Amino acid sequence: MTTTWSACSSELLASPGVAGVLLTCDGAPAGFGLYRVVADEAELLTIAVDRGFRRRGLAIRILNAIVDGFGAEVRSLYLEVAVDNAPALALYRRLGFEEVGRRTRYYQRAHGEMSDALILRLKPGG
Repeated sequence: MTTTWSACSSELLASPGVAGVLLTCDGAPAGFGLYRVVADEAELLTIAVDRGFRRRGLAIRILNAIVDGFGAEVRSLYLEVAVDNAPALALYRRLGFEEVGRRTRYYQRAHGEMSDALILRLKPGG
């Protein structure tokens, strides 16, 4: 998998309330998603699909697996995404996420410029 599973992701997965979904194709890791559940809310922490497996609907499958696993106890799933990440925004909007906030100058880009983050929410089953 060219998308690296970092030590940071491993440490995050060991945190209380954090769980993950690993998607494999022909026995090889193809993508994963990490999320945290607290009370009746969840936060998508990260989602990644290996470059060799992109544009095949795997991110949707990962997100659906996460949401389907919540059951009735999770009422809202939140995430943050850069305003200039058009592919991710299209995916999240396609799945029914709605904008509920904005963090100005949240992400720092490689050349030092800053990008806002949108806070999106999905109400599973709603």
